[in-house]
This record gives sequence, C-alpha cells and structure tokens, in this order.
Amino acid sequence: EIKDKLDLDKNGTLVDAMKYRSMIGAMYLTSSRPDIVHATCLCARYQAKRTEKHLKEVKRIFRYLRGTVNTGLWYTMDSGFELTGFSDADYARCKDSFKSTSDGAQFLGEKLVSWSSKKQE
Repeated sequence: EIKDKLDLDKNGTLVDAMKYRSMIGAMYLTSSRPDIVHATCLCARYQAKRTEKHLKEVKRIFRYLRGTVNTGLWYTMDSGFELTGFSDADYARCKDSFKSTSDGAQFLGEKLVSWSSKKQE
C-alpha cells in the first residue's frame, strides 16, 4: 500500500520522464500480481508531472517485488466452481480531483481469477 497518498506534488522536483515511464511500464507487465495493481495504477496517474516523491513510491514497489519474486497465483483442479465477487471504493480520496477509485476481486472457489482498480470518471 502506498504510505503517503500521492498527489500532484506541484512543488516537487521533476524526474526524468523516460526513466519514470519505463519503470511504470515494467510494473504494468507484472500487474498480473493483484498485490501491486492498485499501487501501480496510482503511480501511473502522475506520468505527466512525475516528481521525486512519485519516483520514491515506484522504487518502493520495485523493492517489494524483489522481496516477493517467488509469489504467484496457483490454480489447482480442486479449486471449486463457486464464483464470488467483492468490490470497494475509497470515496473521493484522490487529493487532486476528489474522485474515487473502485477496486474489485473475483474468486472461483478460493482462487483469485480477476481483479481491477480504476479511478472513477
């Protein structure tokens, strides 16, 4: 989870756009990991005006990934066929637009099969 809520950081020092975007792109390739999808989406919002504060959070996600490299999703034949869904919203917690972020997770038996995180329009 992102410790400090990210915002535009209007007074922050800009960082290299190519470096920041390539790091975000690398995380999108690993966002099949439900444990980082929300944090990745939050960091991706600030690609146009990325600052040291944003880069610090991206690096924190990379450190987390390095420590959990053997973590993955395992689906076995005994998973069951009961479909269960959960959803949540953070109700206007974006400091810049005061919009909400909706999250969802769907399970087949006890196994996670789908998830989402999206800023509401």
